Amino acid sequence: MNSILKKVKSPDDLKKLKDYELTILADEIRKVLIDTVSENGGHLSPNLGVVELTIAMHKVFNSPKDQFVWDVGHQVYTHKLITGRQDDFCKLRMEDGLSGFPNPNESEHDIFFQGHSSASISSAFGLSMAKKLLNDPNYTVAVIGDGALTGGLAFEGLNNAGRSKNAKLIIILNDNDMSISKNVGSIAKYLAAIRTKPQYYAIKSNIEDSVMNIPKGGEMLYEKISKAKKALKNYMYESTLFEYMGFRYLGPIDGHDISAVCDALEGAKSLECPVLLHVKTIKGKGYDFAEKLPTQFHGTPKFDIETGEPISGANSFSSKFGKYLCKHAEDDKRICAITAAMSFGTGLETFKENYKPRFFDVGLAEEHAVTFASGLAKNGMLPVFAVYSTFLQRCYDQLVHDAALQNQKLVLAIDRAGFVGDDGETHQGILDVAFLNSIPGIRVYSPSSFNELEMNLNRALYEDPGVVAVRYPRGNEGEFPVDYKCVDEPFTMYGDEGAKNVIVTYGRLFSEAIKAMEKLQKKGINVKILKLNRVKPIDINAVKSVLNDESIFFFEEGVRSGGAGESFALKLLENGFKGQYKLRAVEDKFVESASMPTLLKKYKFDSEGMVDLIAGSTKT
Repeated sequence: MNSILKKVKSPDDLKKLKDYELTILADEIRKVLIDTVSENGGHLSPNLGVVELTIAMHKVFNSPKDQFVWDVGHQVYTHKLITGRQDDFCKLRMEDGLSGFPNPNESEHDIFFQGHSSASISSAFGLSMAKKLLNDPNYTVAVIGDGALTGGLAFEGLNNAGRSKNAKLIIILNDNDMSISKNVGSIAKYLAAIRTKPQYYAIKSNIEDSVMNIPKGGEMLYEKISKAKKALKNYMYESTLFEYMGFRYLGPIDGHDISAVCDALEGAKSLECPVLLHVKTIKGKGYDFAEKLPTQFHGTPKFDIETGEPISGANSFSSKFGKYLCKHAEDDKRICAITAAMSFGTGLETFKENYKPRFFDVGLAEEHAVTFASGLAKNGMLPVFAVYSTFLQRCYDQLVHDAALQNQKLVLAIDRAGFVGDDGETHQGILDVAFLNSIPGIRVYSPSSFNELEMNLNRALYEDPGVVAVRYPRGNEGEFPVDYKCVDEPFTMYGDEGAKNVIVTYGRLFSEAIKAMEKLQKKGINVKILKLNRVKPIDINAVKSVLNDESIFFFEEGVRSGGAGESFALKLLENGFKGQYKLRAVEDKFVESASMPTLLKKYKFDSEGMVDLIAGSTKT
């Protein structure tokens, strides 16, 4: 049989397909998704869950005139396949390939970069208002998951958009009873309650069909009983939160029934007012392992299709952090762990199982997590908030006002610090040191090894006051010489202390610095390494230890502006340093998608890049 997917080079081609061909297309897309993600890694279960929904959207609407905004954006693989990117799909999440998220640089069908949750409604409402002001008759469609509704920004958008009356805005609530971890909280329970009222929909359908089939006066009679219909709906489930906000609520419907979704979308279009369409889907649909373990296959590394097992090592900073925190929690009943729907990704699954009363999944609501942690701390608990660096960005105000200003004792376990690789611009963890540097009183540690992570976590819990951050990279630790010993101090000097050339760095780059030092020694260039274990505040003794050296080379896997490298340079200047200082960091840009080794090499943070800079700047 000829492939239907290969015929679909654009949404226009999809519109020509018959209904039975759309079902075949969905099956073909699922196979491509499973094959590609097994080779490249990526977000599998969320994409498998929206195949039919995406097909229906492109069947009914005219992208890009009708604009789609995907909340979080990790479910756009089918959208990319339909919108002319099939030939490049094998390079998903690779350098110079396709992003795993919407990317306006790739296609006019991608409206925004979208990698964080709960923002789609606000963005889509802005688009729809612009269309209205410009007399543009086309629609704006936002797709948001039930997990993203736990984020406050989603409700700010709903509250504002529902008052717009005649905006051509359609919100599709993709309800799969999951975010990343299992959905929690009252919103999840509320949606579940709506789903348990099928009797209302059966009665509604029968009334509409019977009345509209009356030869004469059917429409008039239908209008007269509309009030009774509304009363019936209110009785069955007391209206909906969305209708109170001003939306017309439709659903829930089966999100894997393409015809049903198409009919619902056509109905939503005809209303010409803000509409919320509630679609029920299964996360991981069509791949048994992903259906059974949707959390594990939410964002997955390469895996074996036959077994579902990942093709990667088990050890990581995330898993070690979870182990160390459990060790402390066994003895200290004050310790609480907090996650924003990321218990699996941040290594907290074991903590969740063993210390459930002290485990808090707040949903996709990082801002709330920080303020909630401050409340726990105020009344004597010892909260640890495990969060990806990129998502901590959302908490800046809460860190300033509710945590640091109040001098609350809480620990930030910052996962995925530095380059994260394949997830691209929206997920790189290159800003945390810079923005934490601007907040008074916060201390920041950056371990290079698992042993240092354990030391830093212990210090953060029991020795330092106030807000303490321990930031660590994605994946495994680097390679270290057998004679290297971890030291629980703010800084460490490694190598020949008599050398006049100094590499200063922290975190993951320390292992690259050691390799660079060995390569430079072979070139006759003597170098030592000043390793910063604590990057905020920088210990003044670390600065004084290199004041009389000739050349200092600072390598930082983060942004230059506001980073540790600039702080170090200022302290050198203030203390009379007369030598050469060179800082290599990420300049004023966002870091694109590529593998971790590729990014380290591209930005010249690997050992070869260090050697090139130092060898070209020093005399042998």
